[in-house]
Amino acid sequence: MSERLIAPLIEPLTEPSIERPDPVLKLTGITKRFGALVANDGISLALARGEVLALLGENGAGKSTLVSILFGHYEADEGVIEVDGRPLPPGQPRAALDSGIGMVHQHFTLADNLSVLDNVMLGTEPLWRPWSRREAARARLLAAAQRFGLAVQPDARVGTLSVGERQRVEILKALVRGARILILDEPTAVLTPQESESLFATLKQMVAEGLAIVFISHKLDEVRRVSHRIAVLRGGRLVAEADNRGGEVSAAQLAAWMVGHEVAAPVRAPAANVGAPVCVLEGVSTERGGGRGRAGRAVSGGDRLEDVSLALRAGEIVAVAGVSGNGQAALAGVLNGTHAPSAGRVLLDGAPLPAAPAERVRLGLARIPEDRQGTGLVGDLSLWENAVSERLATAAFSRRVLGLSWIRRRAARAHARRIVETFDVRGGGLDAPVRALSGGNMQKLILGRALTAPQAPQAPHEAQAASRETAKNPRLIVAHQPTWGLDVGAVAAVQRQLIAARDAGAAVLVISDDLDEVMALGDRIAVMHDGRLSEARPGGEWSRAAIGLAMAGAADAAAA
Repeated sequence: MSERLIAPLIEPLTEPSIERPDPVLKLTGITKRFGALVANDGISLALARGEVLALLGENGAGKSTLVSILFGHYEADEGVIEVDGRPLPPGQPRAALDSGIGMVHQHFTLADNLSVLDNVMLGTEPLWRPWSRREAARARLLAAAQRFGLAVQPDARVGTLSVGERQRVEILKALVRGARILILDEPTAVLTPQESESLFATLKQMVAEGLAIVFISHKLDEVRRVSHRIAVLRGGRLVAEADNRGGEVSAAQLAAWMVGHEVAAPVRAPAANVGAPVCVLEGVSTERGGGRGRAGRAVSGGDRLEDVSLALRAGEIVAVAGVSGNGQAALAGVLNGTHAPSAGRVLLDGAPLPAAPAERVRLGLARIPEDRQGTGLVGDLSLWENAVSERLATAAFSRRVLGLSWIRRRAARAHARRIVETFDVRGGGLDAPVRALSGGNMQKLILGRALTAPQAPQAPHEAQAASRETAKNPRLIVAHQPTWGLDVGAVAAVQRQLIAARDAGAAVLVISDDLDEVMALGDRIAVMHDGRLSEARPGGEWSRAAIGLAMAGAADAAAA
């Protein structure tokens, strides 16, 4: 075990870079500033052929900035990047591609209406060429597929492929274009356990062929399993670099390096005071549409529901597992008020849910949407404006004078400040545009907005109106991918908040494609596939393999 691991867990390590012979990629003193913010601070790393380097760090630690510099999207203020000993021209994505650097994003960048072969060929031929060399491209694609064990059908339309198959296409697209250094950003975020195992087998083959891989993930067990070395960023600095060839680095140690202190996993005791149903779905279906999951995958018939029934009870967490795009967005939308059922009904305390989403918020529904940037927040508005956006019309944050509405800025800013302090939202002041926050801090802001009840105005004659108009602690929480893309510390914090809300009497629905999260939080667990929802059974009655099979559509998964 490297002596560098003997240092205290929460202290940065001196001279953290571990040199490797003949590195294919070398970063020296990479520094990037955005105004007063130092996103990367003198980072030095090296990567050898046939090596997997895991890049870890909490949200906002500087991983995305570093990768963007490596790929030419940003230009470093200081430092040098070398590929095979030659300097890489800064700020030029084409130079990065020509040097053999490829990247597979967690959001797939494929055209659904084109074939696998067409997607692989996009951008590889000059526009002035009068004919296309399709047969040569097909031969290269099939050769790479056979070499790395990535079976594909070149003529299959991408929109018909599963998530795992689409990921194979993304990897092959990089390999066919000559990638020797492959960056994988959260590669298992939307895969079933079985698809993840297939990916790990592919990584092993790629390493055996001499490829160098940068593996970015928040799943520490996966990182320990696949990586040869692990580099940890915190606050823009490289604070730890560990040799993991012997598998000696523990998940607890990695978590402590990431956040600067030991991280205690949330403990979910069995639900002790399960009450009456708060919300009931009875035979709910939605129209077929063009829905997509987070990975951009279009599913058969679109994201829709088909005869879904479910009871959400006070003091209980129901966790719904499934591969993104199989109806989860429609389920969350029906509850939040953004999707209208075509059949069936949704009841809150025995009465039909009102159509207006704002009225649902007033009645005690709290939403944590899947798409935090698209539907959760307004990027150009300030942090404090986003913190009160869903309750801006209530007496807590506005008042009407002579038919005109006025915002209570002092109350709104005080509410936002409570959220920032309670949920540790970092990355800017109350007036900073919310788009400047990292994804994890956006998620913490949304969670705080959902779970923090506004305080009533001080004036007695206004307090009575506020008590009628503002929601108290939420009675129903719809959390769609609540910890997606969060670091281990933020995941633990979010899960503790959801468990605390359950214990305070809320009915909680967690929709997630992360099996660890489903099994950690679910008092009852159901699985969604192709718009249908299985029976919600006690968590102890499900095995991990059974959930994975049900996510893939196996009819007999419940018996596995």
